[in-house]
Amino acid sequence: MYGKIKNYELNGQKLVIQFEKQEGIVEAYTDEIINVFCGFETKDHHSKAIEGEKRKETKVSVSRTNSEIIYSTEKLTVHIADEFKVDFYDKEGTLLCEDYRGKRAYAQQLSEKSLELIRAEGHDVSGENELDYKIQIVKKMQGDEKFYGLGDKTGFLDKKHYDYEMWNSDLPQAHTDAFKALYKSVPFFITLRENCVYGLFFDNTYKSFFNMAKENEKYFYFGANEGNLDYYFIYGAAMKEVVQNYTYLTGRTPLPQLWTLGYHQSRWGYETKEEILALAKKYRECEIPCDTIHFDIDYMDGYRVFTWNEEDFGKPGEIIKQIADMGFKTVTIIDPGVKKDDNYTKYKEGIAGDYFAKTPEGEVYVNAVWPGEAVYPDFGDPKVRSWWANNHKYLLELGVRGIWNDMNEPASFNGELPQDVVFTDEDRKANHAKMHNVYGHLMSKATYEGLKELDKKRPFVITRACYAGSQKYATFWTGDNQSLWAHLAMAIPQMCNMGLSGLSFIGTDVGGFGADTTGELLARWVQVGCFSPLFRNHSAKGTIQQEPWVFGDEVLSIYKKYVELRYRLLPYLYDLFYEEEKTGIPIIRPLVLHYEEDKETHEMNGEFLFGESMLVAPVVEQGATKKIVYLPKGDWYDYDTKEKISGNKYFLKDAPLSVCPIYVKAGSILPNFLPMHYVGEIELDTLILNVYPGTGEYLHYQDNGEDFAYRDGEYNLYRFAQKDGMLTITLEHDGYDKKYKNFEIHCGEEVKQIPFTGAPITVKVNG
Repeated sequence: MYGKIKNYELNGQKLVIQFEKQEGIVEAYTDEIINVFCGFETKDHHSKAIEGEKRKETKVSVSRTNSEIIYSTEKLTVHIADEFKVDFYDKEGTLLCEDYRGKRAYAQQLSEKSLELIRAEGHDVSGENELDYKIQIVKKMQGDEKFYGLGDKTGFLDKKHYDYEMWNSDLPQAHTDAFKALYKSVPFFITLRENCVYGLFFDNTYKSFFNMAKENEKYFYFGANEGNLDYYFIYGAAMKEVVQNYTYLTGRTPLPQLWTLGYHQSRWGYETKEEILALAKKYRECEIPCDTIHFDIDYMDGYRVFTWNEEDFGKPGEIIKQIADMGFKTVTIIDPGVKKDDNYTKYKEGIAGDYFAKTPEGEVYVNAVWPGEAVYPDFGDPKVRSWWANNHKYLLELGVRGIWNDMNEPASFNGELPQDVVFTDEDRKANHAKMHNVYGHLMSKATYEGLKELDKKRPFVITRACYAGSQKYATFWTGDNQSLWAHLAMAIPQMCNMGLSGLSFIGTDVGGFGADTTGELLARWVQVGCFSPLFRNHSAKGTIQQEPWVFGDEVLSIYKKYVELRYRLLPYLYDLFYEEEKTGIPIIRPLVLHYEEDKETHEMNGEFLFGESMLVAPVVEQGATKKIVYLPKGDWYDYDTKEKISGNKYFLKDAPLSVCPIYVKAGSILPNFLPMHYVGEIELDTLILNVYPGTGEYLHYQDNGEDFAYRDGEYNLYRFAQKDGMLTITLEHDGYDKKYKNFEIHCGEEVKQIPFTGAPITVKVNG
């Protein structure tokens, strides 16, 4: 495809290589991020994931041997050979990743007779002998690889021996680990080896394919049949650094509003204002904290976006104000499909402005979704995004506080949109094949920018479909899961891999969306939801109701316990988001992220870290009342019993239905809030510090929890440090006028009330 190297030229940091048949580019974005590019479709990147200038001034050098060009930065050495074979080494000369020199071949070849029998039974074996993609990168297996990331995919933590597709897909069937694609496409993964770790990001929005040594143990590959060869090798001394570098490149989740981290209740569907009001009253009567009620598609007039169903929901905005007076915030769903209706304002505006996708013949493309015949906004066009963004003014004026983007793969009822439907890619025409995987991304971007401009607060946008980099604009849920124990178990590695892929603000539908949950399943699921950044109970029409009081007093009590725990932990969770915006390190973390040298963590599917201080080991099997727990090295404290346990071992933990095993790292200082039923109910002027004996430091962040003033310095930073039984509290940044008035320090059974004046505090806490 490329041929032999003819010559090369170094332009700044960009190495341009002339092969016999193509031009290839190798370019350092930083010392640890190298781009490999060949412009089959366009001569430039036109990335949707990477926005703004990410190239840093980097010292590079180039030399040539008889067989290779050698390109180096301070951290990496890249060897480029004929046929654009690219190998990566660290500065010590350790081989990190190399291109495979052989041809792709199935490890087990099938005879034509076998293929005929398989076809006769109805199996698709087309392409059995057509392995290669037009664009593909085949990397040699060294034998010790573990693979993580790839966004929202089913299955287990380590993706070795699986294959996947990047093609945003609305799949209502019960998801299993055999599914190749779901709603999101994040073509990034991390490879962990015994002596190194690195990431690979294939920035190609067409349908792409990832085979993690399933086809053949000799190699792994990724590829596509269209677009450019455009991938980034992302190095780091540890897995955390790879995540930091990837999120530097594609962006990080901005600090959310504090209320969005509370508990959310949803269902498709609450069909009337009376149901919504009764729901709100029941939560307050049961004294279960809750901040948000979601309105699914029934609130709209005939499922027309940016309208209100007055017949069932009353005067526009009236029910929103009623529940707001009780402390509830409203989030409304919005789908991209615009009803084809000549009397509908938004349809008429879209036709007049030429805002909708078209057929190759130039007609507006029509499919069907909830409102019936519907047309699709062309979100790749900046003027369409601007129009869509401004439409949210109607909802905000009604009191809506957040937007939930659904069906934006884009989904349809009459089959997938044809590949040749015409869209826009900023300033050029494109087709659905190219824009499909970024449709939800661009819809979220439009929504985010609209809310930011209109509301002046930090936007809260939930999306089902996305692409790499969507974390800059949205929070994510895993789509239409099912009320199945397998789906609860899968939620842990699923969210861990999403976090490693840059998607930090994530959650699953607590209790399951489809099918019927049970009291036991709901009780166990809320124990996972408690630690999920997006904490939402959501279920489907036709399934059993799954609000916490449905299953009797025991489940209600357990549910309340873990929702109350979530609200106590809000300042800790908020601190994790503060850290994430700076570093890209996710909220929910697989143990391997902090303990990659410990092989026991490499495939730990049943536990996760909530930040670095807390380890959660939920029970995810029906009927189980015990949990085999693994604690990494160091000392840990049982959150409930306060028992001190030495790590680097497995043990059996009693875990009746009311108990989720939780452990806190020795030396940790966990900030807590006083009890509340919703954010805004009480003045947050007292901070509880739960101190776990040991040596450690903790940085706590405080601001107004709503707008972007923190970016202008309007925040406070407190450093809590403990050593030799003494706790020191120091105000390191003083930019927000509502400082804490009191600290309530808990260490074991001892509680100390400490007034705060702003001056440093030192207090004895143990020993």
